[in-house]
Amino acid sequence: MTNVVFYIAAAVAVLSTLMVITRMNAVHALLYLIVSLQAVALIFFLLGAPFAAALEIIIYAGAIMILFVFVIMMLNLGPPAIAKERLLLKPRMWVGPAVLAAVLLSELFYILANKGGIAGIVEVTPKAVGLVLFGPYVLGVELSSFLLLAGLVGAFHLARQE
Repeated sequence: MTNVVFYIAAAVAVLSTLMVITRMNAVHALLYLIVSLQAVALIFFLLGAPFAAALEIIIYAGAIMILFVFVIMMLNLGPPAIAKERLLLKPRMWVGPAVLAAVLLSELFYILANKGGIAGIVEVTPKAVGLVLFGPYVLGVELSSFLLLAGLVGAFHLARQE
């Protein structure tokens, strides 16, 4: 049964990622990106890495998405964009992400109701994640942080008024 839950979470991740790519509005794409990151977090949880799943939710679906929203707000597209956004951001736009998130939530409740028992999987501890991230992969971690910082600085320079 764990395989079925995994495949459903993977299908939600793929579907929501496709919706991210095909949305014309950045805010709508962000909604689906959050659902996609939640699906990946559930997959991490299924694979026996609850700490990685929590980091996925806290860092990516939380902090990075807030950063994206701030960057979009920094671009300050003006009153025409605000009026268009009000027309596009109606409650019906929340139906797709809400349904996909409800599927993920029901899967999580199913897993927890079965005592989270996933046979044959070793749980990864926070200490093990820290040793790997700041051991052999420290260069990759630092390069990704520089990449995020460069993206933020680039967005600021694109949006600033002369």
